[in-house]
Amino acid sequence: MVHEVGEIVTTTGDVDVVEEETHFNSASAQILIGEIIVCNRDLEMVKQNITDVQKK
Repeated sequence: MVHEVGEIVTTTGDVDVVEEETHFNSASAQILIGEIIVCNRDLEMVKQNITDVQKK
């Protein structure tokens, strides 16, 4: 039997391997949402730093 797997990489560098047929539950969804929020915040900080450098 062959299972396809997916890979989830978090901002901490952790890699979670999950079977494609695995359904996300509420807890795992909340973890992913938290990771997305952190990434979005980091991206906004990088964008602001670029803007600050361009103004100099």
